[in-house]
Amino acid sequence: MSIFDAIPQEYRWPAQFCAFSTTVTYILSLITSNVSQVDRLWTFLPTIYTTYYALLPLWPNEPQFLLVPYTPKEFGWAAARDFSPRALLMFGLVIVWMCRLSYNTYRRGLFKLQDEDYRWAVLRKQLPPWLFQITNLTFIAATQNVLLLLLGLPTRVASTLQPHVSLTLSDYILASLALIVLGLEFTSDNQQYAFQTYKHAFLAAEKGKIRVEPYDARKQWPGARLDWTPEDARRGFVTKGLWSYTRHPNFTCEQSFWWIITLMPLLSPSPPNLTHAGIDLSLFPSFSTIFNNFPYALAPFFQHLLEPLTHVMPALALTALFFSSTIFTESITMSKYPEGYKAYQERVGMFGVFRTLEKGLLLKWNGRKDEVEAAIWGTKKSEKKQGKVE
Repeated sequence: MSIFDAIPQEYRWPAQFCAFSTTVTYILSLITSNVSQVDRLWTFLPTIYTTYYALLPLWPNEPQFLLVPYTPKEFGWAAARDFSPRALLMFGLVIVWMCRLSYNTYRRGLFKLQDEDYRWAVLRKQLPPWLFQITNLTFIAATQNVLLLLLGLPTRVASTLQPHVSLTLSDYILASLALIVLGLEFTSDNQQYAFQTYKHAFLAAEKGKIRVEPYDARKQWPGARLDWTPEDARRGFVTKGLWSYTRHPNFTCEQSFWWIITLMPLLSPSPPNLTHAGIDLSLFPSFSTIFNNFPYALAPFFQHLLEPLTHVMPALALTALFFSSTIFTESITMSKYPEGYKAYQERVGMFGVFRTLEKGLLLKWNGRKDEVEAAIWGTKKSEKKQGKVE
């Protein structure tokens, strides 16, 4: 009896593929001494799981051989015979997401086997070798692979649990929002790339290095041709464009996209959806039943209430990962640019635009808004003063 036989059929092939990718990425990390193997697959794995659930009618009903997808009979005749329009829409959006992330990953050089995310290099220095290897196995390889599997489960809801009806207004609205979010994320990626290109070119020229190609704004995407200054380069991190609204606009958009994908089936008229989680008084037991059987008497009621909310777990898990990893990322940046980044944190929110507005109002109330903003962006007033001094 295989260990996978204990797994429900609807998760069995994704679980097999997840176990395979976890094993391969972990072994490769040991062979290459490079733990960014999952980072290279991040752009593809959610798409693979989404593709599996969206295209169930294409797969055979029985497993052919290892890692070949199949559609178990337990999925039901409808899931195996007909495509779900909602699942296909989600599949299309995830394909667009994959193209954006693949392009950015390629441009950053992470598809090269010798390149490693700088955060893992920092973590390796902070932990004893034995603890780093435990972290590599349990979190970097296993946990991240499981999370990437979870991102494909919203499509399962649309494909196997909901009727394959035509798209509704909520589908069109959420799909439009998803494309807008991806457009903003693409813009923030390009603004970061343009800034880093300008910074490295400027600092190299300042040090007299003539082999570094000068910065050419015309080679950058139009939405990223911002007015970079020597002050920006010396500050060390990007604060303009979308980065003036949140400290991590790319992370904000990434989380927003997967929340939209997760909510797409749950906000549709077809159950299971969030409206299905409304209070059903018929399921609430009598006082005497509660008194005699507490807490078991409440189990059916809370199961009814929480069941649709379990489908939100993919987005919740991703948000938890981003929050914890962002704290670590910012600690690294803070160690490089302590004064400037502290001012940036004081003025701009981590993810939310409203948090940035709140911070601005608080600084204005304390009479420190101009001072902090001058440290982050510079102000016209400060630029005029510098001109007079010069």
